[in-house]
This record gives sequence, C-alpha cells and structure tokens, in this order.
Amino acid sequence: MLTETQVRGLLNDLKEPFLHKTLGEVNAVLEISIKEEKNHVSVKIALAKTGTAEQLQLQTQIVNLLKENGAKSVGLRFSELPAEELAKHQVEKAEETDSLLSPGSKTTFIAVASGKGGVGKSTVSVNLAVSLARLGKKVGLVDADIYGFSVPDMMGITQRPVVRGERIFPVERFGVKVISMGFFVEDNAPIIWRGPMLGKMLNSFFNEVEWGELDYLLLDLPPGTGDVALDVHTMLPACKEVIVTTPHPTAAFVAARAGAMALRTEHEILGVIENMAYFESKLTGEKEYVFGKGGGEKLAEELNTDLLGRLPLSQPDWNEDDFAPSVYQEDHKLGAIYTNMAQKIVAILE
Repeated sequence: MLTETQVRGLLNDLKEPFLHKTLGEVNAVLEISIKEEKNHVSVKIALAKTGTAEQLQLQTQIVNLLKENGAKSVGLRFSELPAEELAKHQVEKAEETDSLLSPGSKTTFIAVASGKGGVGKSTVSVNLAVSLARLGKKVGLVDADIYGFSVPDMMGITQRPVVRGERIFPVERFGVKVISMGFFVEDNAPIIWRGPMLGKMLNSFFNEVEWGELDYLLLDLPPGTGDVALDVHTMLPACKEVIVTTPHPTAAFVAARAGAMALRTEHEILGVIENMAYFESKLTGEKEYVFGKGGGEKLAEELNTDLLGRLPLSQPDWNEDDFAPSVYQEDHKLGAIYTNMAQKIVAILE
C-alpha cells in the first residue's frame, strides 16, 4: 500500500510540461488522498495550462506510475498554478509563431458537418483533405470529433505527434498534416469531459500546433449541433462548411439543422455531399438505391447551395504495405469523384 510520502516522492520527479521543471520544483502536487480499504489514490495537480494535449499525456503518465507502484485505482484533478508561482518559474518563450486564428492568417477553414452520425462524414473529411493535397494544396486536417475520433485509424497513421517545448508537430500522411484527440489517448480510452474542456482542447489544436503554411484546414466536426460545433462557430467566424448526408429523407432532414446553424452564424455553405447514394453491382452495373433517393438534392435546395457530388457505396482498394482503410486511390471510381469535388471547392474559394 502506497503512503502519502511515497506518492509525493513519485510525483515530485515528473516534469511540468510547460515550465520544464519538476512538479516538486513548482509545488504542483496540491493534494494527496489515499483510501486504504480500496487501495485508491486521489491527487490534485496544478499546471501552467489545463485542458491541453500535454495535460492528457501527463495524466496517463501519473496513472501508470502510481499503478505500477501498487495503487489499484487512481483519481486525478487538475487546476492552474497560481500567478505568483508561475512568475517564479516562467521561462522566456520562443519566438511566437503566427496562430492560424491571427488576423493575418491566409488559411481557409472548411468544416465538414452532418446532422447525425453514421453518414460517413469522417470518410468524406479524410478523402477531401487527401484530394486537395493531390491538387497541390497545403492541407491540414483536425479531427474535431473529439468524442468519436477516427481519422488516425482511417488514414492508417500509427505514429504520434512530436511535442517540442510548447509546440505540437502534427503527423503528415498523404500530404495532409493531421491532428486528433486519438493521438493523446491511450488504448482507445473514452473521453469523459464536459464542454469547456473540449473547447480548450480544440483551441490548443489551433494555437499550439505547428501547422506551418496552410491553404486549407479541414475540420471533421462531431455530428449535430453540440458544444464542439458551437465552439468552432465561435472561434472561426469566417469558416466555410460542407454538409454531408445520405439520400434518406430523415438523414437530410436532420442534416438541415447543421446547415441552419451554419447559416445563422454566417458561415458560408460550400455545398452538400450525398454519401451512400446507391450501390452499383460489379456484375450487372445495375444501381440499387439502398437508402432511397433525393435527400442530397432536397437538402441542397433547402440550404440554397449546390450538390457537390454523390458517392456510391464502395470500399477502397487496400494495400497491406501502405494500409489506410478509408482512403481511396486517385484512380479509384470514388477517388475520381472526390477529386472532382475538391476541384469544385477550390473553384468556389479561389
């Protein structure tokens, strides 16, 4: 059974991620509570910044360390270091890099939204980003679906971003720079956060990631009109939007809410993409409209925008040597449709 002294000794040697000093040096271990009957250790830690990717990494490190040393379960709370403590240890910051949110930024933000889950929004986000990169554009992709992150797996990304000082360097794949909550969570663990924490994490994706020069930054939004979508609308007043639906009337009806939210916050809708439009038999060429017809056209008409394209049900050609289960090759039928939609988007924006 761990004692309070042992717990403090273990934690004091860990690094505070922003001040580059140990938790002990910055008096960051605020509270330690031990329930002997359950072998449960609860701690409260103060950091220079909360709600960041670095906090998530430290959180995992603390849990693993305490469990390795005998704790059966671990409870963690975080708060921010007091201003006077920060002043004692503040180091000179490296030259500030222009934020994507700064007034001088030339990056165009494109949010990919849907009214409900299961319509293939993340698949569309990934393949639009890859198609824009194939057109020679400098492209970033934020997996902003923080509860349901899936982009790293869809793109076959196995490495993690590099963290240097206070900057996070995104992972690049198929010419697209990618950042996702999935990079900062161990073993596909669930995210149990309230709205304000999600907003802070999203903000760090914009401000603390070393994106470099980008033409377009795509955001794979969570479905619906919840906290994260609201945060994006607040943070990015000039964001453009693409709405994804299936042909089913109900899917189109629900997607109209996401479109209405974009219009109310003065986000320009670039168009509608109808996914799972039909299934085409390889043997006969006959088309079967599995999810009905007309949802995409109806939604585009309702939102006073264009139907950018219709995507049939299909699967990418998998390559075991370069595995990316959701990315369509350029010469694939759907790859060509995505290229065409990317060209339409570029034509609208440029």
